[in-house]
Amino acid sequence: MDLQMLTYIIVGLTFALYIGIAIWARAGSTQEFYVAGGGVSPLANGMATAADWMSAASFISMAGLISFMGYDGSVYLMGWTGGYVLLALCLAPYLRKFGKFTVPDFIGDRYYSQTARTVAVICAILISFVYVAGQMRGVGVVFSRFLEVDITTGVVVGMAVVFFYAVLGGMKGITYTQVAQYCVLIFAYLVPAIFISLMVTGNPIPQLGFGSTIEGTDVSLLDKLDGLSKELGFAEYTNGTKSMADIFAITAALMVGTAGLPHVIVRFFTVPRVRDARISAGWALIFIMFLYTTAPAIAAFARYNMVNTLNGPDHQGTLVSEAPTWVKNWEKTGLIKHEDKNGDGRMFYSGDARNEMTIDRDIMVLANPEIAKLPDWVIALVAAGAIAAALSTAAGLLLVISTSISHDLLKRNLMPNISDKAELRYARGAAAVAICVAGYLGINPPGFVAEVVAFAFGLAAASFFPAIILGIFYKKMNKEGAIAGMLAGMVFTIGYIIYFKGIFITPMAANIPANWWLGISPEGIGTVGMLVNFVVAFLVSKVTKEVPQDVQEIVESIRYPKGSGAATHH
Repeated sequence: MDLQMLTYIIVGLTFALYIGIAIWARAGSTQEFYVAGGGVSPLANGMATAADWMSAASFISMAGLISFMGYDGSVYLMGWTGGYVLLALCLAPYLRKFGKFTVPDFIGDRYYSQTARTVAVICAILISFVYVAGQMRGVGVVFSRFLEVDITTGVVVGMAVVFFYAVLGGMKGITYTQVAQYCVLIFAYLVPAIFISLMVTGNPIPQLGFGSTIEGTDVSLLDKLDGLSKELGFAEYTNGTKSMADIFAITAALMVGTAGLPHVIVRFFTVPRVRDARISAGWALIFIMFLYTTAPAIAAFARYNMVNTLNGPDHQGTLVSEAPTWVKNWEKTGLIKHEDKNGDGRMFYSGDARNEMTIDRDIMVLANPEIAKLPDWVIALVAAGAIAAALSTAAGLLLVISTSISHDLLKRNLMPNISDKAELRYARGAAAVAICVAGYLGINPPGFVAEVVAFAFGLAAASFFPAIILGIFYKKMNKEGAIAGMLAGMVFTIGYIIYFKGIFITPMAANIPANWWLGISPEGIGTVGMLVNFVVAFLVSKVTKEVPQDVQEIVESIRYPKGSGAATHH
């Protein structure tokens, strides 16, 4: 059976499973559509949160970026993991206690203002659209290779599948689908990693293989990669080229951006109690750990195998007539290109003027089993895992967009008397429109999957994080301060990203570090946006009206359980 047939069967079976679950658990009420009726167990919720959290950026793009950037790529690893810890410990239980399951709902009620709610809705929709564009791009990359279609067709197929189960099942359908998707994606990530670790280092545990010596030699894998990188004109694999300020800014933006991500926060409302929210956060961290500790190993193995297949052990370059099979397969998608500059009929990959290869970083995890010549069923399994990762997050984000429009904008703002049925209809309609926009952004992306997702995190850091943190821990923060802060942070961050990346217009400044403000890249500018937000919020709150007493009491009660600190007598 050939690879394409195997892929159709394995991916088809996983789709049938997801759609079956969506039909079995479809939402019958707005409560089930938004928060799965609040009856999910902490273990299942932990798995669903992990799947929601580990998107195409984690599965497809992160190891690809580490593979190409080496040490510099570790910012994604540190930022995304640290951010989840911050969210689980500092925010989730308090938001759960406040009882509002969407960020705009929390901001609208905590800052006693419909304007604050509307600003939060706009921010949530913007963040979710930028984020979902990265997922759709990931789906397109997978389908284009394994269904042997172009990326545009791949994105359209992905849109159709997400549409079906996100619009039908709501949060209830999505939660149980995501449990299945987690199982598929983690199995698909670990199986090839274990295989390749055994082949390269003789150690079956990828995390240990990463620091071991190469099989049959006494040279460690990382030393070998450092040597290869220098010889071929790249920066040393274990040494970065980014400035310390930029590394700090990107890591911080990804961390605090996580804590402001609306589609992850809503997960803590699908369990019955506050205690369950904490337990499910712990489970999610364990489930996330499996993938995140394996990513650096996959990146290093992929890099080592790729250089050896493209340049051969003699590092003279592979003859085009004998180009590796994986290169021929991926060339059809347009994501890898060869230009024979010196006419010697060889493929040569390097980091300087000798380079003849253009390789899209997003293909590395998917191409990894092919480069290592693993069995076809492993390659098909990785395809299914990548699709599971992209679809699980895309579904969670589409739900945020539809909830923001139907619940926060219409029900709580423009049409307060709307019936439950009509609200559900609007939610489904909003999700359908969102899928079309996300599809367009997936076909015309502003960067690599992880890069686009990093922009979404930067926007969340600059807009939501200060409003949520101050809302919980600073009872004197008033509505004027919160609104001004969110707007200032968001406008600054969007302006900087567009200026340097030219998402909707041609970039006005060359995308080179020399022009970056304080040497901070567009991926890290959310950290500065967050500081702008904090400063503006404080200054404005000092010169405007005090927070009403009843709101201050509510904020006190979120942080302190009733009777805490008081002696009790029996």
